[in-house]
Amino acid sequence: MLDFDLAALYEVETRIFNQTVKRNVESFPEDFMFQLTRDEWQKMSSQFVITYSGNDKNQQSKSFRKYRSKSYLPFAFTKHGVTMQASVLKSPKREK
Repeated sequence: MLDFDLAALYEVETRIFNQTVKRNVESFPEDFMFQLTRDEWQKMSSQFVITYSGNDKNQQSKSFRKYRSKSYLPFAFTKHGVTMQASVLKSPKREK
């Protein structure tokens, strides 16, 4: 899963989500998490289908930019990384 998807799941900002990873980087070896390359991110993001309500075509692009610009490379988490992140992240969603 990508960092912004997990951040949305836990109802925190992506920046906050990634800060917890950086504070606990020793808990995230390469087989738990990795950063996408620019080429991987460009190919992947070109495949995204973004849904939106209403007739405003600009809403579609605003929605995409809300998650991540193409210039900032996201982190991808394996199932072990997702589990580890759940143990280190403090969020109202996790505490429920």
